[in-house]
Amino acid sequence: MNALHLAGPAASRAREGLTAVFFGGVVPASAEEEILAEEIGRSLAQAGYQLLHGGYNGLMEAAARGAASQGATVTAVTLIGKHDEWGAFNPHATMSVHLPDLGARLNHYLEHANVIVAMGGGVGTLHELTAALYYATTVRPVPVCVAGPAALRLLAFLQEEKWLFETPTRPLGFLRFAATAEDFRTHLATLDTSPIGGA
Repeated sequence: MNALHLAGPAASRAREGLTAVFFGGVVPASAEEEILAEEIGRSLAQAGYQLLHGGYNGLMEAAARGAASQGATVTAVTLIGKHDEWGAFNPHATMSVHLPDLGARLNHYLEHANVIVAMGGGVGTLHELTAALYYATTVRPVPVCVAGPAALRLLAFLQEEKWLFETPTRPLGFLRFAATAEDFRTHLATLDTSPIGGA
């Protein structure tokens, strides 16, 4: 299989409504960050978003648990050749998308996102976050919310070292920061919630 493969009862609804993409690592930096991820997932679902995530454990599972607790569709996005190696999806995934390579996987996330949330993680999460920041500055200004202490420290470093800075052609107005669940809910309430392509 070398093309997009959808599985699960919600596959026909994959592009309906609002979609949130969640990036977060399999080893939470703290119990507090795991709680924050669950609250973020819950808040997204309450605001009418379905959730796309990596499908595995850690912060991804916490966000999925929060979203699923409110009845949201939770989609696991993985690679065709790696799923057996990476293990079973967390129990909150209601459908799955299997893609042929990392580029296709990232593009799937970015093209479907009405909002992107990034928390702490490993090099995979770092790759996803930097791709989202680049996409939002050059392709489409999808809102990106960086949440939790670990990701906020990384973002501060990127800005301090001028890896990430604003220019007239690359504004950073898409970028939001959330140290707490309440911060996140406040940001979420201010977002334009039109689906991709308009209402």
